[in-house]
Amino acid sequence: MDQPTSRKQATHDRILDTAAGVLRASGFQGVGVADIMKRAGLTHGGFYAHFASREALLAEALERAGQDSQVRLRRALDAGEAKGGSRFQALVDNYLADRHLRSPESGCPVAALASEMPRQSDTVREAAAARIEALTRAVAATLAPGQPREAAGVIASQLVGALQIARTLGDNSKGRRHLAASRRFLLEQFAPDDSDAPPGATH
Repeated sequence: MDQPTSRKQATHDRILDTAAGVLRASGFQGVGVADIMKRAGLTHGGFYAHFASREALLAEALERAGQDSQVRLRRALDAGEAKGGSRFQALVDNYLADRHLRSPESGCPVAALASEMPRQSDTVREAAAARIEALTRAVAATLAPGQPREAAGVIASQLVGALQIARTLGDNSKGRRHLAASRRFLLEQFAPDDSDAPPGATH
């Protein structure tokens, strides 16, 4: 009895995984229904068995991309803490790692798509707002007690903006210098006082 549902869910997940990667790599306009279905190895006609519209696909794909990013981030925070550093340093080092200059398709969807989010439909903007709130909560969880309530949102903005500017500069010395300077600044300003990890350390 469960087999048809399981097959449908597996197909749904395959479409979402495909769309999430294309969304981060190519932006909202780069996600076309026919192309996504082809990349997923499916026929165009099967799309509406899974999604009511392209906007519904975009909203779910954005959520999937955010969930994937959160899983990777949690692993990086746990690894950084296990090595004796603070979770905040692990967050900054991971989010602003040089490797993200060349791989937006596997990084944070907020950094990949923030400039396009305000121009999307209400459905997609709602999903985008949820991703920004999730990023802000992730930042807040790494801050030392006593930081102002607004600090998490400000830091999230700086992380996203720094990565966007660095990507605009390119996967080159200019882009890497911008990331390094951003890491140093954030760690100098917000790292817990008891962290013994060296400011600005990279992966």
